[in-house]
Amino acid sequence: MDTRFLESFLIVVEQGSIAAAARQLGLTPATVAQRIHTLEQEIGCNLVQRDGRSVQPTENGLAILEQSRAIITSVQDLCTIATSTTPVGKLNLGAISSAANGLLPPYLKLFFESFPGIELHITPGSSSVLHNAVMDGFIDAAFIVKPPFDIPSTCIWQTLRSEPLVVITSKNVQETDPHEILRDYPFIRYDRNQWGGRLANEYLRRNGIWPHERLELDSLDAIVSIVNQGTGVSLVPDWALPWPDGMQLKKISLPAPVPCRKIGFLFQRYAPRRRLINNLLEILLTLQPAEQG
Repeated sequence: MDTRFLESFLIVVEQGSIAAAARQLGLTPATVAQRIHTLEQEIGCNLVQRDGRSVQPTENGLAILEQSRAIITSVQDLCTIATSTTPVGKLNLGAISSAANGLLPPYLKLFFESFPGIELHITPGSSSVLHNAVMDGFIDAAFIVKPPFDIPSTCIWQTLRSEPLVVITSKNVQETDPHEILRDYPFIRYDRNQWGGRLANEYLRRNGIWPHERLELDSLDAIVSIVNQGTGVSLVPDWALPWPDGMQLKKISLPAPVPCRKIGFLFQRYAPRRRLINNLLEILLTLQPAEQG
């Protein structure tokens, strides 16, 4: 289907006459009428009805108006993207909550200043869910925890931040030995279904620590709030600020070597919007030199 014919149909409907549409298009009325006739033959039904010099859409014509406008708009967008000297388009991204709240804001500020023609839509979720969404092509890229398995060669991973595990306690805890604290105090566990929680669990097992578990949660903000109340202690990644307001916590470092949760950017090597992804990646690398993995 020639989209010029579809555009002619829309303009005829908007103008209410073939003559007026012809003037707008810079064509002869006979050419516009032939376009409408060809389009009707291709679709298989009458799209307009003539009443003297005026033209009105038929029921079939009305039925395709909205989708026809969407098609023409999409074609115009494609032309703009292809010929624009500055990047334009839309990226669908995913981000875990700690990245969206703490890591991304400075990147996004510079990104929109540098590429005002690119629109971002950010979907929240867990690392595992967002990883699968990238693999399945439902989103273009994601800010997630590095998977605990090998990243396939069809994808590119860019580490942006390494977050060492730390023991957090309320201000009332006087002990300073992180292992003794984890053994002696009620434990608020970071959900083992989360990749960061799995990292903490592996550390405990490797060091023979079997804490007195009180709760298991998948929200780092909730864990911090509960620990702040003196309900227990926890082992969590030292994630990017901001943490919840009003917290008076103690952070106690683990003995070296300290495992780290790695936050980064994942996308498919041959993603359809790779050109736009590269623009975002440029900003990520500009603000913070990062290690690749």
